[in-house]
Amino acid sequence: MAPLGKARAALAALREDLTGDVLAPGDPGYDDARTVFNAMIDRRPAVIAQCETQDDVVRSVRFARDLDLKIAVRGGGHSVAGMALNDNGLVVDLRRMHAVTVHPGSSSVRIEGGATMSHLDRATEPYGLATTGGRASTTGVGGFVLGGGSGWLERVFGLAIDNILGVELVVADGRTVRATAQENPELFWALHGGGGNFGVATALTLRLHELPAFAIALMLFLPTHGPEAVRVFREVMETGPREAGGGVIYMTGAPEEFVPGHLVGKLTCGVLLTYAGTEDDMRKVAQPLLALPHEAEVVQTMPYADLQCMLDDPPGMRNYWSAEYVRGLPDDLVDVFCARADSMPVPTGTQHVLFPQGGAIFDGPAEFPVPYRDSAYVAHPFGVWEEPVDDERCIQWVRDVRSDIRPWSTGATYLNFIGEEGTDRIVAGLGVENTRRLARVKAAYDPDNVFRFNHNIPPDPG
Repeated sequence: MAPLGKARAALAALREDLTGDVLAPGDPGYDDARTVFNAMIDRRPAVIAQCETQDDVVRSVRFARDLDLKIAVRGGGHSVAGMALNDNGLVVDLRRMHAVTVHPGSSSVRIEGGATMSHLDRATEPYGLATTGGRASTTGVGGFVLGGGSGWLERVFGLAIDNILGVELVVADGRTVRATAQENPELFWALHGGGGNFGVATALTLRLHELPAFAIALMLFLPTHGPEAVRVFREVMETGPREAGGGVIYMTGAPEEFVPGHLVGKLTCGVLLTYAGTEDDMRKVAQPLLALPHEAEVVQTMPYADLQCMLDDPPGMRNYWSAEYVRGLPDDLVDVFCARADSMPVPTGTQHVLFPQGGAIFDGPAEFPVPYRDSAYVAHPFGVWEEPVDDERCIQWVRDVRSDIRPWSTGATYLNFIGEEGTDRIVAGLGVENTRRLARVKAAYDPDNVFRFNHNIPPDPG
């Protein structure tokens, strides 16, 4: 840590030089600026730099290096482990950098590092274009993409990393670097799943795809019909086109207009079928599900960006998540998955989720550090609740789901779906050989491990 006099002078200079605002403890707006998605996280950075330009990011990184301050990077602030914050360090807050520029002629989009899914999806929608995004509109694009990127469109357009065309970074020594397939190709490879280990992503360029129509079928079932619904959903995914996606979601019935009164506040099994195409084509695929006895249904064409908002959790909730990937979905695993729903904390915002893979995920580039690509499904226990008194039972339930699923697990995982679960789980999310290669890239761009508030890859030049 730098001497107090030097720190004060440097902070005054940063306040003067930054286009954006600089906040320290006691400043108006400081507490709001350090609030993140997961209400369990309560950290007090020494400085929050609300950057508005890439030059602001450069100045902030150099400020932190000069004072030997830890650096955390905030985009959407959705990391369940609170990786967007630290104690007594610097937070590079990118949220004011959220411009999205669509290039329809080249089917590409440039997204600044603080943009959320809502910024991206609403910008591309008028052009009938889209790319794989997260399943919540408030998720930050940067962390989502660099961590791998699983979303509703992944079976048809691939993982988000499969659509990266370029990334602009500020690296640990304050330099600006661009990574593409031709420029800094080893860094470009590392950014396909290696997360925020290599610098501050100030902008990403992604490939876009035509999406002229989008439709959904959402069906709500009594929990007793859950196993049958999951089995039929499995058949639909295995025999249907890659345009079809979705998931099974056990949840608390919400007080929404389409939810029958007898399901409100009660355990409910939801099956969501998404379709990158017309409602007529989607209905053909959804017919076996629609034929099952169910309590409610919503079948309609809707903008993809509207679906992205549909499952947004309210702010101020407590969160704990995890994930296990499986190669298949045999009947005995279906029974185990559905049985665990019976102990799910209800009523809370907790969700017991099963997402299908396949399609363009399977077909994507095998060389990227995402070892879960060949898995057929992911079980994603998504603990969300309001009161601290429920911490123990909600966290334990998530761990119980993992224990139940582990006999079928591939051992791989998606790091954006989990919190801090130890070094072995980070390796499971990247692959053993990939981790070694990533450590060499880390040593080249961040030898001092400045960017370590992430699923960290310690530098090792090999």
